[in-house]
Amino acid sequence: MPTTIRYYYTHVSPWSYLGHARLGKIAARHGARIDYVPITLGTIFPRTGGLPLAKRSPERQAYRMAELRRWPQRLGIALNLEPAHFPTDDRPAARLAQTAKAQGHDIADLSLALMRACWAEERDIADAGTLREIAEACGLDGTALLEDAESEAGQRRLEEACQAALADGCFGAPWYLLEGEPFWGQDRLELLEEALEKEALENR
Repeated sequence: MPTTIRYYYTHVSPWSYLGHARLGKIAARHGARIDYVPITLGTIFPRTGGLPLAKRSPERQAYRMAELRRWPQRLGIALNLEPAHFPTDDRPAARLAQTAKAQGHDIADLSLALMRACWAEERDIADAGTLREIAEACGLDGTALLEDAESEAGQRRLEEACQAALADGCFGAPWYLLEGEPFWGQDRLELLEEALEKEALENR
């Protein structure tokens, strides 16, 4: 069985966006599987001491902006520092992706499209019409997917994902879990890859 990386993320996290494609490449290099688990930080933060951006101190907000200037340039990824539709409700996009996953779809590309819509395309991913368009651009039935995502079952999927994240120690996004070892933030992906390499050596 391939090694599994459990990946908790929200589509409105710039850090999740900056690390998303790189995580896929790392997993492919090492023959690992990724369990994509969209969550909402609205459930995670109150339980773990986190604060939404607007409630953080000016010093923390200023440093966040400094990092957001550095990383996109370093990685060559287009990112709007202050997108038109941020902050926005991260739950509709999470429910959409969770529902697609429950229907057996690989949600790697869908999730990247949702993140790019927020952070590079000035689109509101809390808007049902936008979500429908993105899903259909990824080859999915956007109307049917949205109907299921907003049902009681769709609400439950997201809640269960958030409870699983909390059980795994998650307090922010992106959060990667490899054989019980947590890694927080896209700037820890190098360490995650080293752990994959070490695991491969040990299993030879």
